[in-house]
Amino acid sequence: MDFSLREDSPHYGTNGHPVKSKLRFIDLFCGIGGFRIAFERVGCECVFSCDWDKYSQITYEANFGEKPHSDIHSVADTDIPKHDILCAGFPCQPFSIAGVSKKLSLGRKHGFEDEKQGNLFFSIAEILNYHQPSAFVLENVKNLLGHDKGRTFDVIHRTLTKALGYTVYHKIIDAQSVVPQHRERIFLVGFKPWCHFEFPHFPTEGPKLSSILERAVPEKYTLSDHLWRYLQAYAAKHQAAGNGFGFGLFSGGDVARTLSARYYKDGSEILIAQGGRKNPRRLTPRECCKLMGFPADFRIPVSDTQAYRQFGNSVAVPVVERVAKSVIQALQMRGKEDMYIGESMPLFNLAHKRSKKAGGMTHEPHPA
Repeated sequence: MDFSLREDSPHYGTNGHPVKSKLRFIDLFCGIGGFRIAFERVGCECVFSCDWDKYSQITYEANFGEKPHSDIHSVADTDIPKHDILCAGFPCQPFSIAGVSKKLSLGRKHGFEDEKQGNLFFSIAEILNYHQPSAFVLENVKNLLGHDKGRTFDVIHRTLTKALGYTVYHKIIDAQSVVPQHRERIFLVGFKPWCHFEFPHFPTEGPKLSSILERAVPEKYTLSDHLWRYLQAYAAKHQAAGNGFGFGLFSGGDVARTLSARYYKDGSEILIAQGGRKNPRRLTPRECCKLMGFPADFRIPVSDTQAYRQFGNSVAVPVVERVAKSVIQALQMRGKEDMYIGESMPLFNLAHKRSKKAGGMTHEPHPA
């Protein structure tokens, strides 16, 4: 990998605010725009987006008025606009528990050895190297941390810190405090040059499924007798074998399991009880939209199957919004920190003390 090309990072004034009126970000592997909604809510401007999936492009264009670029490999680094923040929820299937299991069962490679998706992180690294944005926010499944006995994460971390010179903070965040589902994802936030950053605080108690469930749901979302019998038999078989596999049945007072891209197949991970002798039902695409924290007026121009895939692959918007707000605050405070540093407390010492407070930090602060 060639890290020889360099471009100056965006200029910040002495008050810590960017010279431009808005911080500019790029939306890589954008899916249906969860990152974009979050960063625009905190006042940033999207200047570039890309995603190879044609159905995700349809949904993205319907909501943002522009079609994302396709395969990132087909876009030259020089054609990507200058930006302050790089955002990327890079494909998680090569690293997720389910994705690894499926690939192994099919005799296919996973992780970085996945020819199609595993090397996309290095596309991110090359863009970071060329454009030198002041910050980045990356998101992936929590299994990224332990994939291949930790070696995958070590390669990612060393590339971002040793090769590219960023200070990196990481944390696994469960979205259940802001949306009614358990959804653990790892976030990696990086800065160059160094600045103090703390992940946002999330409330202890979050919303329940009743906050997103619709009252009038078409009958087509109720499971057929055949499918319901199959799911019950499948769960009973695995329960007898001591396994934890099976459907998840929930009511309005519960917090759901993680919504996955495979939800369109049988809906088994999140089934809604309907009372009486009526079979449970799937969530509707609109309920999935709400479950992921997308706005009520978000357009869904694709089939149910594609909508389930898209929301299952997306980020929880309220989580990203809180992280985005903390990133912006850190960038704005960067230029102000010298004001609080006297001769008796050099910047390196102050940074070292702060690093003990920042529970998510995984890289020693740059001595500035």
